[in-house]
Amino acid sequence: MRERDAGGVMTDLTNTVPPILRWAGSKRQILEALSSFWKPSFKRYVEPFAGSAALFFRTKPARALLSDLNYELIDTYEVIRNRPDDVHSAVCKIERSEEQYYRIRAQQPKRLGELGRAVRFVYLNRYCFNGIYRTNSDGHFNVPFAHNKPGSIPPIEDFRRCAVLLQNATLRCGDFGGVLSEVRQGDFVYLDPPYVVNSRRVFRQYGQREFSIRDVERLAAHLIRLDRVGASFVVSYADCSEARKLLSRWQMRRIKVRRNVAGFAAARRSAFELLVTNIT
Repeated sequence: MRERDAGGVMTDLTNTVPPILRWAGSKRQILEALSSFWKPSFKRYVEPFAGSAALFFRTKPARALLSDLNYELIDTYEVIRNRPDDVHSAVCKIERSEEQYYRIRAQQPKRLGELGRAVRFVYLNRYCFNGIYRTNSDGHFNVPFAHNKPGSIPPIEDFRRCAVLLQNATLRCGDFGGVLSEVRQGDFVYLDPPYVVNSRRVFRQYGQREFSIRDVERLAAHLIRLDRVGASFVVSYADCSEARKLLSRWQMRRIKVRRNVAGFAAARRSAFELLVTNIT
């Protein structure tokens, strides 16, 4: 399937590019549903909670703004964009073992060069437990090694294809509010924030600060402005009373997903998420 974007460039929506990184809460399993909202006629793709940016790599927009509060993530994307072969080569040279994992994890990123930081990030991401990014109170990555089913390093072709797509993206580290305040008419915004669900335990701390109900309220206020200026948006969120209350003015679609953050396979279960949008 090929469609023409706003600049007249033909876009192939069938030849998708897999993300380089694993990410807890990634929306890979519902990408088909999410990508149905995307139209190449949108002026720009905006994602303020980038994570693995699975939808970005699926839709392959000609112009994008990717942002995240995680500076190590954004720095890694910048290096992959400019030096995909170097990152891939260096990561593949490091043995996949528990001993090496904890040696790499103990490194201080600020003492490494930009390539070293990106290599460290990719290595830990691919071999850590469940692709979780979590830090302690000092800001140090503290996720354990994945003993049962560690990941693997994607092939060099995937790094190169991701690098090509990242050439179309402005990369930024910062709070989602700053990014959303810049959204304009004709933009498409995809938001996949951490979940705040009081009725059950949901992993929502990816850094030193938890995502809170006040953040969800801020997000809901931004959605009103996005709709007012003529931007289109889709939010994926846990089906819960908090989301239904704060996002009730928009269209909602309930979709079944499989939770993969639980520590044991027996504890993993199906759940429902909401796709909330102003796209008619």
